[in-house]
Amino acid sequence: MSPLPRESWKALQRKHQNIVEPWISPRLERRSHHLKHPVDDFLFEYYPISPARIRAWHPGSGVSLVADEDDVADFPQASYTYDGSTISLNHTWVTDQSARFRSILELLKSTHERPAKNGCFGLHEWAMVVGDDAVRHTDWQLRLTDQEIRATINEVGLRCTHFDAFRFFTDEARPKNPLQLVRADQVSMEQPGCLHANMDLHKYASAMAPLIGSEIARACFALARDIRTVDMQVAPYELSGLGITPIRVETTEGRIEFATRQQEFTQRANDLRLSLITLLEPILEGQSQLTQ
Repeated sequence: MSPLPRESWKALQRKHQNIVEPWISPRLERRSHHLKHPVDDFLFEYYPISPARIRAWHPGSGVSLVADEDDVADFPQASYTYDGSTISLNHTWVTDQSARFRSILELLKSTHERPAKNGCFGLHEWAMVVGDDAVRHTDWQLRLTDQEIRATINEVGLRCTHFDAFRFFTDEARPKNPLQLVRADQVSMEQPGCLHANMDLHKYASAMAPLIGSEIARACFALARDIRTVDMQVAPYELSGLGITPIRVETTEGRIEFATRQQEFTQRANDLRLSLITLLEPILEGQSQLTQ
């Protein structure tokens, strides 16, 4: 494939940056004023992936760019090379990261092949506060009493399959989950109905952005933003001051609403997961052949 002309890839870079700018500028503005946002900040702090990494544009594997020396600063030196006229993916970086990428691919494939479970009703955030005075988001009050939180958990039950949520459960909540998860369970337990497993696509896509390109990485971030909003709409926090209307999963109507949104996210995530698998498999297979 011929290198992409400079004016062509510059246009793609500008398009990407124009799309993500409204997603990252509120974070930068808040940070300059030492303000917090319990919904949006999660996507930058929990993973953590900086606004600069989201703003960076990547063409993807197999695409080289006609470039000037001034363009080099736009691309991470570890994952790209510049030969004096073109910028292209650094295959040494791919080789160095191949073990990590293979583990991501294994997790993506095992998750994609598993049927979705949609009966958790987003109660993981409830399980992180029940019976515990140390509320995680201390700047925001709970909209329900501890007794109401406990009653809903007892009525509906906990069905968490995601270790990175389960590990934050309170001592009271942890025994109520049928699966007593450990890190080693992730590949065998992760399933495509889980909100957090689907948000994690952003983490994996960001790590592999030079390989997979910004279009799919951007789609994974957009999905994570949408899921995080619903994640906190379901949570037992009072967030109306942020314009977040609760989905009251303590009611039958709220659980129906959540299940509908969860199914929508499952489909979006499955499409993205399959795209990542389709991109990664031939690249990593080719990498294996080169090292044999």
